[in-house]
Amino acid sequence: QVQLVESGGGLVQAGGSLRLSCAASGSIFSIRAMGWYRQAPGKQREFVATISRGGSTNYADSVKGRFTASRDNAKNTVYLQMNSLKPEDTAVYYCNVEGVMVTLQTFGVWGQGAQVTVSS
Repeated sequence: QVQLVESGGGLVQAGGSLRLSCAASGSIFSIRAMGWYRQAPGKQREFVATISRGGSTNYADSVKGRFTASRDNAKNTVYLQMNSLKPEDTAVYYCNVEGVMVTLQTFGVWGQGAQVTVSS
């Protein structure tokens, strides 16, 4: 089994910053991609950012230049630094981790979600 624990959400004023963390634990052999998605009220979950094991990143156009994904492979942790936050960034943010378990089975798991609220 693999578990994810997210932390770092909260309430911030427009223009402010927040940092999300997502730590994976359990029977992990290796982690491939780690990513972030978000879901605003009444909307579908959408892609925010991904980061490969080697550190290559991809971002949604809406967050490019403001959000930065990073990871600590030794700690099986992924981060999302969010700067210049806008009210439209308000959503529940979910991390997603894909990899291989010690049994050599592949896995893909979601975090429990972290609420980010940006006030205008």
